[in-house]
Amino acid sequence: MCGIVGYAGAVDAKEVLVKGLEKLEYRGYDSAGIAVHNDEGITLFKEKGRIADLREAINWDVEATIGIGHTRWATHGVPNRLNAHPHQSASGRFTIVHNGVIENYHLLQATYLKGIQLQSDTDTEVIVQLIDLFVSEGLSTEDAFRKTLSLLHGSYAVALLDDEDTETIFVAKNKSPLLVGLGDGFNVIASDAMAMLQVTDQYMELHDKEVVIVTKDAITITTLEGTVLEREPYTVELDMSDIEKGAYPHYMLKEMDEQPSVIRKITKAYENEAGELVIDPAIKEALQQADRLYIIAAGTSYHAGLVGKQYFEKIAKKPVEVHISSEFGYNMPLLSEKPLFIFITQSGETADSRQVLVKVKALGHKALTITNVQGSTLSREADYTLLLHAGPEIAVASTKAYVAQIAVLAIAAYAIKQAIDFELKKELAIAANAIQVMVDAKHDIETIALDYLTIARNAFFIGRNMDYYVAMEGALKLKEISYIQAEGFAGGELKHGTIALIEEGTPVFALVTQEAVALNIRGNVKEVAARGANACIIAMEGLAEEGDQLVIPHVHELLTPLVAVVPLQLISYYAALHRRCDVDKPRNLAKSVTVE
Repeated sequence: MCGIVGYAGAVDAKEVLVKGLEKLEYRGYDSAGIAVHNDEGITLFKEKGRIADLREAINWDVEATIGIGHTRWATHGVPNRLNAHPHQSASGRFTIVHNGVIENYHLLQATYLKGIQLQSDTDTEVIVQLIDLFVSEGLSTEDAFRKTLSLLHGSYAVALLDDEDTETIFVAKNKSPLLVGLGDGFNVIASDAMAMLQVTDQYMELHDKEVVIVTKDAITITTLEGTVLEREPYTVELDMSDIEKGAYPHYMLKEMDEQPSVIRKITKAYENEAGELVIDPAIKEALQQADRLYIIAAGTSYHAGLVGKQYFEKIAKKPVEVHISSEFGYNMPLLSEKPLFIFITQSGETADSRQVLVKVKALGHKALTITNVQGSTLSREADYTLLLHAGPEIAVASTKAYVAQIAVLAIAAYAIKQAIDFELKKELAIAANAIQVMVDAKHDIETIALDYLTIARNAFFIGRNMDYYVAMEGALKLKEISYIQAEGFAGGELKHGTIALIEEGTPVFALVTQEAVALNIRGNVKEVAARGANACIIAMEGLAEEGDQLVIPHVHELLTPLVAVVPLQLISYYAALHRRCDVDKPRNLAKSVTVE
């Protein structure tokens, strides 16, 4: 959630900060603000709404070469200008931006700040008021900063300006993501390298409970206790075109269109010189030695994990459990003797998954992270990593990362195959071509969206076997971007309660790609149609019948989720588009969930 940026250099900071925030807007767009510092003091500009609203509020005549910025996803306090970051201390000396959640802020307020009237409803303001208090008691800014950090329980990435120091940004991180970037005569900070790729591709990762002193000429990383740390920078290998929409009206449409090439990129990335699909031998050995795999994920990644369970069990004969990360960490089941934990996360920063990773590592278990972001927190802290190679995904609703997760899970399972009668590389190539057919049929799929969802207030997605997992993902896509209440169900479960919700005209999308249950799911369609449902059948070649609304190309039955999800993504996109919803930035959501 939330995104922060900072710049210390020689040019005017405002445009650098605002452009950086525009690249981070996917992380939160309830409000935004910047603070810039010059010889006349610190000047704040902040506004409720999007970065475009902030642009209108800025006085561009104010010049400054150092500053910090923030785009907010609200956790404490409603979205408004008062709760927007940056926040200032009561004296006006200190200004802060913060990403994360301070769990003990009420206790800190009651203990230390009884005489100070807070101006906002945020936990963040407590941090800056504490720093001001400790400085007033005689500590230096840096010492007050460290003392305050030592009192905080929770997650934070913070950047602080001191009105009496025009050269320094005080920075710290715990659990929430943060990077520092190096330039020639300037340095930057950012929640994501994409924010500052405009000015530098050289970055250093920060670890938990580290403090950084940033000036235009130097970056000093220390522990919370003050021990200086040495760290080499790395190069972020991203092309600016990867993070731009180009000719597309929305990132989501662009990312859906990229899905065929994503499958091909993954195949190439995991191919050896002999043309065989392989994974790191150490990962292969860990998978083989485990007596049970525990897949931990949230949201779309959880749905991909359900498909991954089928791959490991059917291809590799390896027992698998799939768990929602936010539940697993606080309600851990009895574990097997030799477990391997697989964390699936697009960003590699998902807070719910990370708290599980910390706990299982403390128990001495091995962990594998499957992520789209090299060097992300879950990648660094796990024993092993498999990269998705999907390229940056900007739209809040995940599309290409989902198909990438499924493809990589298939490759991992295939690497330890026991008895299998197909060549995965060949079948992935066929699946990539089938996805291309689907994205090329987008205008036909738009018609389906208009026919079924123009006036709908709810919708159901049904399937059996792996189609059930895809139905869950289709329902999630529809509700998160069009705000149509949607649910995905196993077809056979309808008559155990859910069918009571079917009424005249209720849209029901049914997937038919699994031969063993094709007749069963068609029976379920007849059941809902008899009660007035407006049923849309999406079937695979070979299982399609006359009257089906959409036929998808034939692929290997295990790989049908890669293809069957695409029309559901497009249906959701066009439903949202024609309802005039913000497709890329749906309300109340953010791309990278960095708070529990």
